[in-house]
Amino acid sequence: MKKSRTGSTQDSEEITRVPKSVLHKAIAASAMGNAVEWFDYGVYAIASTYIAHNFFPGDADKATLAVMATFAVSFLVRPLGGMVLGPLGDKVGRKVVLAMTIILMAGSTFCIGILPTHAVIGFWAPTVLILLRMIQGFSAGGEYGGAATFMAEYAPSKKRGFYGSFLETGTMGGFALGSLVVLVMNLAVGSDAMYEWGWRIPFLIAGPLGLIGMYLRSKLEDTPLYKEQEAAAAAAQSESKRSVWRELFTHYRKQMLIMAGLVIAVNVVNYTLLTYSPTYFEKSVGLDPTLVQVVMFIGQFALMCCIPVFGWISDHVQRKNMWLFSLISLIVLSIPLYLLMRVGLVGTIIGFFLVGLLYLPQLATISATFPAFFPTHVRYAGFAITYNVATALFGGTAPYINDAIIDGTGFTLTPAVSVMVACAIGLVAALYMKDTTGVSIKTDAIAVVPDGQRIAAPGEEAEAAKS
Repeated sequence: MKKSRTGSTQDSEEITRVPKSVLHKAIAASAMGNAVEWFDYGVYAIASTYIAHNFFPGDADKATLAVMATFAVSFLVRPLGGMVLGPLGDKVGRKVVLAMTIILMAGSTFCIGILPTHAVIGFWAPTVLILLRMIQGFSAGGEYGGAATFMAEYAPSKKRGFYGSFLETGTMGGFALGSLVVLVMNLAVGSDAMYEWGWRIPFLIAGPLGLIGMYLRSKLEDTPLYKEQEAAAAAAQSESKRSVWRELFTHYRKQMLIMAGLVIAVNVVNYTLLTYSPTYFEKSVGLDPTLVQVVMFIGQFALMCCIPVFGWISDHVQRKNMWLFSLISLIVLSIPLYLLMRVGLVGTIIGFFLVGLLYLPQLATISATFPAFFPTHVRYAGFAITYNVATALFGGTAPYINDAIIDGTGFTLTPAVSVMVACAIGLVAALYMKDTTGVSIKTDAIAVVPDGQRIAAPGEEAEAAKS
């Protein structure tokens, strides 16, 4: 049998099996923790009008642009979070870092809810808001890569797509819950009260949600693969002392570049569709803020329900083909679907949902696809660093860039063009991507297989030999 760089045997066996009850508990805790994280991001996006009013008074268009810039600022810090928390997660364990990230995110979101406005403390209000957004970005830099790694390392290889999709179910659930809370508050207290004090309530809810998420994560054991790698590192001190950075940039540069291209597509679509849409629907489509909240909740909830279906499908077809279908479809159909969003409320709902549906083959398979790019001993770091650098440069800045171009040119199909350009970049990366459907991530799967070959799933070699 062939040995990997970490000294572990490269075979076609499943990862260490765990009882179903433990697996389900791990999946649920990871998904809920991720939902809490993205509830915080979702609330900021859906409440952007109220944030602009209270922290950036003056011209409405400039205030909205300032809110989008503040949103983008948090993403500039995400690579730092990935660089610090990713290697830390490979060194001290996944669950320790994931408990830390959820407290940082929920705590900073709660503090936004109690932050005095510009009318009370002037310049310091937006300044502290930006600082809290930076803490959120640092936290998110370690959260997503860690949660996806945790899910992938717990899940059986042949069901990694299905189980991993629940992380994205949590992501979409967090966005949907944020939209629902803001909508319910708006209907309960009215628009005037929302601008005055009601906007704070969704942010304050993040506090208890974060405590629940931290409790659930603290009760989990680290993944079986991490424990195996930890034992192997203890037996080979020279391996454990190897620099993570040198390891990644010496052996996994190509994987990082391919993953970065895919991440650009994933996150430009994600933040254009889920984060910028509330602003776009108000300013460019002309919907009332309450109707915007209705559209966002209906669309996000419907997409959330579909994610596990796409995850299940990905375990039965090649995930690479799912990515190619999604990327090509969005390149071809983005402009027609964004035009549909401008044809009344029903058209907006249908257009929003269809763009999201075409995007789901990417979103639902992130947790199954990206962790397989790296072996266990650098998986958290490789995922977190690559994902967050690409997200900071492209994904998190998408709302700001879209809004700035529309304000400057009046071209209201800018979001559709952004999606098309990002998916074209992703398409180039996907053509070089190797399919790892059904492959155990116990092996250094991507790195050892020649270009142009599909990695055989467990059992396929034996079947081929029989025939």
